[in-house]
Amino acid sequence: MTADVLLPAAEWAARAAAHEARVERWTAPHRERRRRGETHPVLDFLFTYYSETPGRLRRWHPGPGVRLAPGPGPAPHAGWRWYATGDDGAVRLDVDTFRAERGDTVRFVRDLLAATASRPAHTGCLGLHEWAMVYRADERRHAVPLRLGRAGTDAVVESHPIRCSHVDAFRFFTPDAVGLNRLQPTRATQVAMEQPGCLHATMDLYKWAYKLSPAVPGELVTDCLALAAEVRELDMRASPYDLRDRGYAPVRIETPEGKAEYVAAQRGFAARGAVLRSRLLEVCDRLA
Repeated sequence: MTADVLLPAAEWAARAAAHEARVERWTAPHRERRRRGETHPVLDFLFTYYSETPGRLRRWHPGPGVRLAPGPGPAPHAGWRWYATGDDGAVRLDVDTFRAERGDTVRFVRDLLAATASRPAHTGCLGLHEWAMVYRADERRHAVPLRLGRAGTDAVVESHPIRCSHVDAFRFFTPDAVGLNRLQPTRATQVAMEQPGCLHATMDLYKWAYKLSPAVPGELVTDCLALAAEVRELDMRASPYDLRDRGYAPVRIETPEGKAEYVAAQRGFAARGAVLRSRLLEVCDRLA
């Protein structure tokens, strides 16, 4: 077994400060919008659909196999759940206790990520899940006008094959759109169906990273958040919503040019997601 790495106080304190500063890119604007009572159709998703709070996100964690040497006092982690302090005053993640209490979650996440990584990326969905969420419906998930209007939006759905494999996107389809999906994903089939080209599967790397907190290093959590934020932007730019007044140029997936733009971006995100998925799997293996 590899010996734990001992981080001097100056080093872990610097990493913690850098982490906190980095996540402010997303948490500070969100807190300010919340203070003003404003909503954002693109960025709120990172804090509403995903449940990690800004406060928890700001906490840096070293991950398994790292001990935090005391400085003038012990690392603040000493008072946090799932941490233990050794006789030398160094603080570490208590892997045995974490495994005993969160083992089922670790195994599920590992199985899902490994199964997803084993499949080829399907990149022909064109983000039609967002269109299917408003198909033949008077109500919309966001208070934003439809770029093509009601009839034009429905026409796009009806003229394109829909092949959504992600259960947490599919569950928001309108009743009229459910039967149009060539796949019928359920929670029970999630591990069997999730594939790495799916934008939501890539965004969900952030969810699995914070779900395994504090066992996932803070840098990896934030790397997953950064990618999720970029993917979310594409997700909404390719959606039926008109977000130009918010500064988001549409990806017009109803046109050949828009389709090509979407697929190229989707492939790039899938490649970047594969790297983060591999890093998360390494953490899961350390916890197994």
